[in-house]
Amino acid sequence: MPEPLVDRHFLERLERLTLHWQKSFNGLVGGHNVSRFPGPGQEFLDHRNFHQGDDLRAVNWRAYMRFEKLFLKMFQVEPRVPVRLLLDASASMLAGSGPGEPNKFDYARRLAAALMYVGLVRLDSILLQPFSARLLDPFLCSGGRHRFQPAETYLRSLGAGGRTNYLDTVREYLSTYPQRGLTIIISDFLDDADCCRALQYLADFGHELLLIQVWGTEDREPSCDGEIEFIDAESGAREKIIVDRQARGAYTDAFDEYAADIRKLAMRNGGRYAGLATSTPVEEAIFGPLMIIEGV
Repeated sequence: MPEPLVDRHFLERLERLTLHWQKSFNGLVGGHNVSRFPGPGQEFLDHRNFHQGDDLRAVNWRAYMRFEKLFLKMFQVEPRVPVRLLLDASASMLAGSGPGEPNKFDYARRLAAALMYVGLVRLDSILLQPFSARLLDPFLCSGGRHRFQPAETYLRSLGAGGRTNYLDTVREYLSTYPQRGLTIIISDFLDDADCCRALQYLADFGHELLLIQVWGTEDREPSCDGEIEFIDAESGAREKIIVDRQARGAYTDAFDEYAADIRKLAMRNGGRYAGLATSTPVEEAIFGPLMIIEGV
């Protein structure tokens, strides 16, 4: 019996959380997040004058009896916004972790499992979309908490490999999923090309970004010294360089600056960002620095 990605105790704590988005999207009726769009729903919003062709069932007949004028009742729409979780399944997700740490891909799968369970509890539908150089086979997670086991089984079956190409992946994503929604990306955001340019495309097309950057200790603070041959996990390219304390410090500064750029991109487009080291327990990340889901 394989070890579960999230244990029962963790699932019980996740029961009181819910996914939230900040924008109003013109989606299908249903869900739990409040929209600013008027339409059919449960919560009364306002009245407006009756116009020819309006549904008579929405007329406020009490107001008509009092004012002898037709008013239409409007309710607050609760749209079922598309929630899609892009999971980085490239080869770099298997590298960079320090001794005793899970690799980034295993860590990302645990995060994805936790977020999918939160969505299932609240009867949201979450599309899990793995990617590397292109979009891989997706999995639609919906139907309530009793549907979590197939979702977890799917996550455990995934493997990581291949190169990252954010630009091509985002172009394919926008073509495949034209309806705007909440786009969660769990990745190390390591790409030879300009990752931020591709992410900006997503925001420009109206998607709300929720960026979760994961890194291992060696990704941010390499521990090696001397003449070292580095091998790119995705391309196989090799390069020998001299590493000393000063070089390691400059590398960490450059890494932090890159992470800050990704955070700024999310924030200036009305999105959110969380940076997580794989040394941080997933349960602690969900209820601490992640800050992308809220208690109810």
